[in-house]
Parts: sequence; C-alpha cells; structure tokens
Amino acid sequence: MMFRNLQRSMLFTAMAGMFVLHAAGQNNKPVQDFLSVPGPVIFNSSGYFLSWSAHPSPDFFKQEYIIKGDDPDSYKSMLMLDAVTGDKDLKDVVAAKVTELKKMKETNPIIQYEVIKNPATGEYLLDFILSANKPDGSISVIERNVYRYSSTTNKGGLKITLLFGISTRANGKDATPFLSALKANRKELISKVSQFKIPDLNISN
Repeated sequence: MMFRNLQRSMLFTAMAGMFVLHAAGQNNKPVQDFLSVPGPVIFNSSGYFLSWSAHPSPDFFKQEYIIKGDDPDSYKSMLMLDAVTGDKDLKDVVAAKVTELKKMKETNPIIQYEVIKNPATGEYLLDFILSANKPDGSISVIERNVYRYSSTTNKGGLKITLLFGISTRANGKDATPFLSALKANRKELISKVSQFKIPDLNISN
C-alpha cells in the first residue's frame, strides 16, 4: 500500500528510499526490538505493541507500535519511535521533513503542517496532515501525525536524535468526521505528545 510508506516518518529525507519495506514482509517472523522498548507502550490510556522495526543503516533505527487487534496496513492509531545516533542539529532534521511535505503539497493541497518549538526544552513538534486520494479526487485515506523531535544522551554517553510520533487515520466516508473532530480537538493531541515521557532507549555504540 503506497500510502502506508508515506506515513513512515524519515528523520532525514535522504533515507526515504530505504523504506520501501512493507510490514507484511515480516509475517511469521518475530519483530526485533532494536531500541529495548518491547511494549506495550502506554499512550493516552491505550497499550501499543511492537509491530514492525527496521535498522537500515548503522546509525538509524525505526520501530512502530499498534494497538492489539489493529492491522498495520489499516490501523486507526500508530505510535512510532525513530532514533539516529550521533550529534545532529534538530533544526536541520525538522527542516528536512518540512521540505518533504512542501514537495508533496505541490500535488496535494490537502496536506497541511505546523512546526512548534518548545523554547524551554529545545524540542520541536511537527503537526501535519496527509491524504491518499482516489482518481476522482475524493479522499481514500486521511492521516494526522504529530511528531516530537528531541535530542538525548544515553547512559553510555551516546548522543541520540529521537523522534516520538503518533499517527491517526480514517478511511473513505470516515474522513469528514475525522477532520471535523480534528478541528475541535487539535491541541489536545499536541499537548499529550509534548508531555509524554519517552521510554529510555538502550542503543550500544
């Protein structure tokens, strides 16, 4: 499913080509926990379980979590943890993602985004909407993502650029009420993502 690959957040646009992987390709194989965060990860009173992971380069790790019983290809809510080791500039990381969204918006005006910086922590939040459309222009899938970018140093002294994200979506006829609810409650999810205690990551050098 092409749209599924769009929501797989890239900390760096240059890495996007690596993620033509599909979760279905891991059927019957245990999902490897590269970050030592097996789940469930509790967010907004729901438990999210590890459903997919990738380690496409020595410094890049990505894990996705869904609510038990959800389908990775047609989920309603997904949690994401991306980690890149090394000393990175958060401003540049966010700018790369915004550039990607601007390019996509050239052919899809539904795409909207906002960058919010937390001056107290230096973290960034990126709130954005994506859609996949039918040939007649109607929406087949609408997706809202809130990404939180932060920098940390683990107990071993390793610097890590971290993305914690939550993705919610609706299909077809549910798109209109989804957008209506988003307008009424947009700030609520932003607040919950910004205040969430991100699990400790155990990544070795």
